[in-house]
Amino acid sequence: MTLLTFQNNAPALPLQEAGSPWTRCNELPQLTTTVPREYVHRSSVAEVFLTGYERIGDDTFSLTGQWPRAHTFFTSADGRSHDPVQAGETIRQVGLLLCHAEYGVPLGHNVLLWSLTFDTDPARLRIGSRPTDLELLATCSDFSWKGNRFSGVLEVVVRRDGQVAARGTALFSCVPPAVYRRLRGSYGSGALPEPLPRAVPVPAARAGRLLPFDVVLAPSDRPDRWLLNPDLGHPILFEHANDHHPGMVLIEAARQAACSILPTGDFGLSGMAATFHSYAELDAPCWIDTRVLPTDDPALCTVEVTGHQNDRKIFDATVTGTLPTG
Repeated sequence: MTLLTFQNNAPALPLQEAGSPWTRCNELPQLTTTVPREYVHRSSVAEVFLTGYERIGDDTFSLTGQWPRAHTFFTSADGRSHDPVQAGETIRQVGLLLCHAEYGVPLGHNVLLWSLTFDTDPARLRIGSRPTDLELLATCSDFSWKGNRFSGVLEVVVRRDGQVAARGTALFSCVPPAVYRRLRGSYGSGALPEPLPRAVPVPAARAGRLLPFDVVLAPSDRPDRWLLNPDLGHPILFEHANDHHPGMVLIEAARQAACSILPTGDFGLSGMAATFHSYAELDAPCWIDTRVLPTDDPALCTVEVTGHQNDRKIFDATVTGTLPTG
């Protein structure tokens, strides 16, 4: 038998000096990581924007987060700013994290989002030379159990370098799977109807997007109405399996509708207040209607957006933003 030997020619590492203490791994400063993806209902770790939290009061929490410099979806069309909708998604993740990690909501429960509002300071969303680190303050109101149903109101302030970049609120409830199946009726049986086929989308620039793949609206026969028609294979909007259009898809539809109703689509979103009334099903047309509201400032724009499906109001939103001057 021939024995193979390998010679290590690398220089020897210096030995620990006599009498000096050893530094163990668990004695190092706390290392940065994301919170568990399951706690924020994400499949991909890359889509988790929270990195830690601690309770600082009875119902008050300090959190940390990070937005990447380049995101495949939550980046402005010119690549220079974070998308204001990313602030809304971050607020949503804060609510989910605290429900599961601090208030005892089982991971298997379903979350019903009833409303989501967010306002941003566009100057604080500019992408810098490093990832955007966030400090968040979350205040939980009326977080309580009623039987097997948990609900509450969440208020979040998002700071970047000590300055407020965004703030928002969310109203939600959490229910066990059996209750969710009853709420969903025939859609909760597990076998979903065939979804609508993907139609030709609104031109991306008109919808305020860079890629047609990101557009969630298709034209109708009216200039102020669109068909909700996203690509169900979109890796961000449909990051995990859903039996309906998620609330963040409706948020994106409201933003794109506000862009599309304007002559050039050149609309700079700054905030939104959305209320969700019913589920938006995948197999029936959901029509998105818009109305521009009057304002005293020609550089500001407010658009009222509503979604209807099968003669039911699905959601409504007030979208605010800026128009180019001159």
